[in-house]
Amino acid sequence: MGAWRRAAFLGLAGLLAIAGAGQARAQAADAIARGEYLFHAAGGCSCHTDVKHGGAFLAGGRPLKTPFGVFYSPNITPDPETGIGRWSFADFRRAMREGVAPDGSHYFPAFPYPAFTGISDADLADLKAYLDSVAPVSRENHPHELAAPFGWRFLVAAWKWLYFKPGPFRPDPERGARWNRGAYLATALAHCGECHSPRDALGGIDRDRWLAGTRQGPEGAIAPNITPDAETGIGDWSPGDLATLLKTGLKPDFDDVQGPMAEAIAQGYRYLRDDDIAALAEYLASLPPIRNDVRPPGAASAFD
Repeated sequence: MGAWRRAAFLGLAGLLAIAGAGQARAQAADAIARGEYLFHAAGGCSCHTDVKHGGAFLAGGRPLKTPFGVFYSPNITPDPETGIGRWSFADFRRAMREGVAPDGSHYFPAFPYPAFTGISDADLADLKAYLDSVAPVSRENHPHELAAPFGWRFLVAAWKWLYFKPGPFRPDPERGARWNRGAYLATALAHCGECHSPRDALGGIDRDRWLAGTRQGPEGAIAPNITPDAETGIGDWSPGDLATLLKTGLKPDFDDVQGPMAEAIAQGYRYLRDDDIAALAEYLASLPPIRNDVRPPGAASAFD
C-alpha cells in the first residue's frame, strides 16, 4: 500500500510539474505577444534595422544624421556578445527609464529615452520578452561620428538636468480612459514628440510648441505639424483620416508618406488596433492648435 501511495504521489507531482511548465510556457508566449504589439506601437523600432543596406532585423548600424553628427543605432538583438542578450530586466529598465547603460554611462538622447521613460514597468517587461525572442545577430556596434563637444558623453548628465524628467506616464484623473490611453501611446510608446516637436540649439524639445512640427526631423526629413491647427496642422482631419494614414500611409489627399514615417508605419503603426488609433485621435484633437507651417512650398497639407 505504501509503494502504491508513493507511486501515486510521484505521478501526481509529475503531472503538476508538466502542468506548471505548460502554464509557464503559455505565460511566456502571452508576454511575447503583448511585447510584439508594444514594439509595433513604438513604430517597430525602425532605427535599429539598416534596411537601406540590407541589415539584419534589429542588428543596428543604421546611420542617423543629425545637426550634431552621425549616430549609429546599436544592435538590440539578444546576441550575448554584440547585442543585449546579457541584459537583465533591471538593465533594460534602466536604459529605457533613465537613459543609462549597464556600465553606468549615459546614452545620447538620439535614443528616445526621454519618451520611453513613460512606459510602464509591465509594458517594459513584455517588450523585453519580445526582444529576447527575436533571432540573435552577431554584429558589432559602429561608433558614433560626433564633433566636440557633442561627442563628450559625460556632458549628457548636464543635458538631462536641463531637459529630462524620468518616470512612468501618469494618467490625468480629469480625463477619460481613452484620452489617457492616447496620451500614453503618443508621449511614451510611439514617442511622437521626439520627431514632431521643434528643438533648441542643444537638442532639447520646445515644450511650448509640442508636436508643432519641424524642418529638422529625423534624417533631415520634415516632421509635420500634428497639432489640430486647421491651416498648418491636422485640424481638418477626421479620426478616419488618421486611421487611414497609420494603417496604409495614405493621406487624406491620397498621396502617401515617405521617409522615416513610412518606415514606422510599415514596421509598426499599421498593426495598431482600432481602439488605440481612436485613442490617439482623441488625444491629438485635444491639443492646443499651434500655427507652425513647416510644409515645403506648394504643399497642401500636413505630411506633404
